Amino acid sequence: MRNTVHVELGDRSYDVLIGEGLIPEAGALIKPMLPRPKVAIVTDENVAAAHLGALEAALEAEGIAHAALALPAGEATKSWGPLAQTVEWLLEQKIERRDVVIALGGGVIGDLVGFAAAIMRRGVRFVQVPTSLLAQVDSSVGGKTAINAPQGKNLVGAFHQPSLVLADIGVLGTLTSRDFLAGYGEVVKYGLLGDASFFEWLEANGPALASGDTEARLHAVTRSVEMKAEIVARDETEQGDRALLNLGHTFCHALEAATGYSDRLLHGEGVAIGCALAADLSFRLGLSPQEDPSRIGAHLSAMGMKARLSDIPGDLPSSEALLELMGQDKKVIDGTLRFILMKGIGASFVTSDVPRDVVLEVLEAAR
Repeated sequence: MRNTVHVELGDRSYDVLIGEGLIPEAGALIKPMLPRPKVAIVTDENVAAAHLGALEAALEAEGIAHAALALPAGEATKSWGPLAQTVEWLLEQKIERRDVVIALGGGVIGDLVGFAAAIMRRGVRFVQVPTSLLAQVDSSVGGKTAINAPQGKNLVGAFHQPSLVLADIGVLGTLTSRDFLAGYGEVVKYGLLGDASFFEWLEANGPALASGDTEARLHAVTRSVEMKAEIVARDETEQGDRALLNLGHTFCHALEAATGYSDRLLHGEGVAIGCALAADLSFRLGLSPQEDPSRIGAHLSAMGMKARLSDIPGDLPSSEALLELMGQDKKVIDGTLRFILMKGIGASFVTSDVPRDVVLEVLEAAR
């Protein structure tokens, strides 16, 4: 079974294919896009060990020449050095503007390779083959590409849409439980920001999804991608509605910076905690029902996920220091923090009208 979600962006439109067994068919699916039978693949060492062979076999079956670069796994790869290495390697491969670069991996590889494709020869086409749940439901769709800077996350980047996304849900079975649940943090976000019935579905079906139910995984990935595609089509470069996709991220990015972008806190774990904090903030500001924060926290806990600051191992900086880190966020406008808050589950909106002392109250309570 396979679903297709179309991302409508005029002459930059593309399809997201979601289903089992897409990597073994990748050669046949990518071939019609190629003016000459040649691609370059960029991946990381962990993903290369698990999935590069299957992708290369699929390309060889269609007579497509290929070279592959495997970078170290982890968030540290989203930085200047690996970006320069990737661009220089692609130039050595003589990749031209009409050629295709394949990003095979999770969010780190997708973001880095997309940005390399955006700046090389002023824009080379690329195909996302996301191998993590987080990348399949979020980072591979919508054309946001970036690397991190010492000052903060994703501060250097470009909007550069892929030409095709192949989300093979069969590979999700190779993820560790922790990595899968980190991606699930982004899935929950979609229910909270715009579809209360989807959040209800997740409350009922989340455990089956985590334990490997293929139909549940297909539905969750498809619905998440549909919601993202709708928002991106309305607001490609985040002038308005697209900011809703950052629900939980103002808190999350500060927590990631506070933990040194390390394995102490994975991005999706930070998103889940951030969504729980945003729910509490919404309630304390009198915007949403009293039961929402506990309902969201209960679902995250039932799934075995991090839901509070106290769930993050090790010491965290003071609440004031965390608030300071939020000031580096890309969503800051004229020095004012923007938060995505909820008028209830499934009804999010963007606001700058949030008193500092209430944010500090939320952070203190979550410790």
